[in-house]
Amino acid sequence: MKDKRITGIRTAGKMPLSSVIVLQKMSLWVSAALVVVALWSAGKPADDIAPIAFVSEPLPFKPKEFFIANVIDERKDRNAVAYLLPLQRSAAEQPVKAMPVDLQGGGLSAVRQFMQNNAPANSKLRPVIIRLKEYQLQEKPGTKTGRVDGQVKVAMSFEYERDGVTVPLIEYQGGARYDRPASQHGVIEPTLRRTLADALQYLNTWMDREANRNEKLAKGLKVTFTDHVINLEDDSVFYTKDRPLNWNDFKGSPTKPSKFAASVFPSFAYEGQPEVIDGVIHLNLVMKVYVLKESSWAKADAKNAYGLNHEQKHFDIVKLVAERFKKKLHPGRLTLEDYNSIIQYEYIESFREMNRLQEQYDGETRHGLDQAAQASWNRRIENELRELGVIE
Repeated sequence: MKDKRITGIRTAGKMPLSSVIVLQKMSLWVSAALVVVALWSAGKPADDIAPIAFVSEPLPFKPKEFFIANVIDERKDRNAVAYLLPLQRSAAEQPVKAMPVDLQGGGLSAVRQFMQNNAPANSKLRPVIIRLKEYQLQEKPGTKTGRVDGQVKVAMSFEYERDGVTVPLIEYQGGARYDRPASQHGVIEPTLRRTLADALQYLNTWMDREANRNEKLAKGLKVTFTDHVINLEDDSVFYTKDRPLNWNDFKGSPTKPSKFAASVFPSFAYEGQPEVIDGVIHLNLVMKVYVLKESSWAKADAKNAYGLNHEQKHFDIVKLVAERFKKKLHPGRLTLEDYNSIIQYEYIESFREMNRLQEQYDGETRHGLDQAAQASWNRRIENELRELGVIE
């Protein structure tokens, strides 16, 4: 009986034909895949620039007068802080268009964090708001082969938030230029960071210099009054209890025929110059209650004690109004931002009050002809002068 063992073809170490065909197909597939990878790599951008992250580095100064309360973004271009040329791996490469690259976390967020970290919040100091007008870096090919020129422009304004009112302080414009190798980006972050530090340094220097002498930074207001009582001017009589009117003060003459026996021209005014001392506005107002001699006149037959008293009371009424005007100008009424306008408004109101009282006085006394009414007004005026401390 013959041996029916099944035997295979010996290939002497060679792979079966079918296996070779399979490997050839795999080799072609791998080669094709490598070609695709190579083509994909060739089409990828030469340099994918990551967002710029600020390095944490303390400033060479510590603000003593302010802290950054907020940063408001008012840039026209908020897409990116920097427009950078990709790195060149050889001098033979041609520069391409600059790519937009923002700060890590976004431009506004990064700037705000930088500012607030370097001027940390301290409620005892003045809160400052920054309005970021411009903050951008632009690169372009340099004039020399293999070099890149960069320019940073910075513009911002600073405001003081005082008692809920925004007080504009100063504006700042700055920037920097650099020349870097086309193969290195290392100079970019320090330059951007330095321009922000320079802006804070500018603000800090100004605040230190102006804190105790600039009205915009004042923390308080003090008002005092001085009465002008020196009578040296030939054309005026200034009010003082020791120097009442006399008929020699009536040097004028009526501009047209008048039925009245006399006329006096009293008024009041103020002047003053604010001064900031240790961060407080000191406002000393000099009050002038006066009679103009050349505008006051009297007929010869009216020059008696009774008539002079009537005219003196016109002068006294102005003094009363001036004293009331002073009472209105207390710190609770005046504001640091608008004290001058408030004073002017109260002055106009008091001036109207003066004219109204003068008309009332003349109307009720019939220009002094009603002696009973005159006596009543005499008592009223003297009592008010006494209450205000003008007379004892």
